[in-house]
Amino acid sequence: MSINEIRSQFPILDRSVNGRPLVYLDNTATSQTPRRVVEAIDDMYFAHKANVHRGVFALSQEATDLQEASREHVRKFLNARSTAEIIFTRGTTEALNLVASSFGGSTLRDGDEIILTVMEHHANIVPWQLLQSRINFKIKVVTINERGELDLDQYRSLFTDRTRLVSVTHVSNVLGTVNPIREIVDIAHSRGVRVVVDGAQAVPHLAVDVQALDADFYAFSSHKMYGPTGIGVLYGKEQLLENMPPYQGGGEMIGKVTFEKTTFAELPFKFEAGTPDFVGIAALAQALDFIADTSYELIASHEHELLQYTTARMLEIPGMRIYGTAPDKAAVISFLVDGCHHYDVGMLLDQLGVAVRTGHHCAEPLMNYLGIEGTVRASFAVYNTLAEADAFIAALNRVVAMLR
Repeated sequence: MSINEIRSQFPILDRSVNGRPLVYLDNTATSQTPRRVVEAIDDMYFAHKANVHRGVFALSQEATDLQEASREHVRKFLNARSTAEIIFTRGTTEALNLVASSFGGSTLRDGDEIILTVMEHHANIVPWQLLQSRINFKIKVVTINERGELDLDQYRSLFTDRTRLVSVTHVSNVLGTVNPIREIVDIAHSRGVRVVVDGAQAVPHLAVDVQALDADFYAFSSHKMYGPTGIGVLYGKEQLLENMPPYQGGGEMIGKVTFEKTTFAELPFKFEAGTPDFVGIAALAQALDFIADTSYELIASHEHELLQYTTARMLEIPGMRIYGTAPDKAAVISFLVDGCHHYDVGMLLDQLGVAVRTGHHCAEPLMNYLGIEGTVRASFAVYNTLAEADAFIAALNRVVAMLR
């Protein structure tokens, strides 16, 4: 499949912004959506809309079948052992909150320790801090080297007999660093410690096999991988999920309710209280099919070409500083240019039709560690082109000249 054929599936890429062709480079925040996903949403609303599960009529059965077929899609996508291990959430953030509240809340005790990293998104920091208001445990933090890679020697040194959990991002949303998750997991498991992985930035770029990684929990969002907004997935090992208390109470997650006692549904429904976004869940299957049809081989090779080419062009600009230079890196470039505030750069690039993200990228502790307030971030997807990279570089040179 050619890049032009891929681009033709995304109508938004043909629009203009401020009188110029749109160059969309904010894919780390959210990717664009192919036509097939939107058509699946239309089909659900116009042909199959009825509440899922328990309905005895045809529409309800159809909607239920489409939702559960999507769950099987996700199971295959992650190579999970069972659909019982696939929990639908509203996104990575809710999935990580679920783990912190249910698993962390039921296993951590006063005096225990958990390990995070300095590159974590707020969604993998704040839920643990909220839990600290109930349980007096300690958070330890792994730092990075000058390339933006985790210091694994320091990581090993942080374990004690009170360490209970590690929670780490697979790919940094700022640095682009692809962390060695299997090695991180092996180190933790050798000490009897569970591992949670924030996979939000990984699944758009690389194939994930949860059995090969051996992570205990793995979370990601649909909207960062060409799917609908408001849908996410939590994978958890079945035995762990079985032993965890429900995250929320309500309909669907119950077995039997009386005023004296409530019993809970089997997995995965124990963690899916209330009416799910069955429309978005069904459409998520189409996003997974888009990735499969495109292939991770093509995605990885094309995005790597974009990353290498754009990085080389950017380094020709005097005063350019790129944050995150690990050899194993996703197509994310966070940068600053001497004499230019990141917010001003982003605003002026928008006037030239280029969409980038500015600020701390929900990673303030990382910014503090780097000694900066924020960066400009350009992030690529498979539908971006070398011509768009050239347009970005031309616009960036013009903006830098204006600001200086």
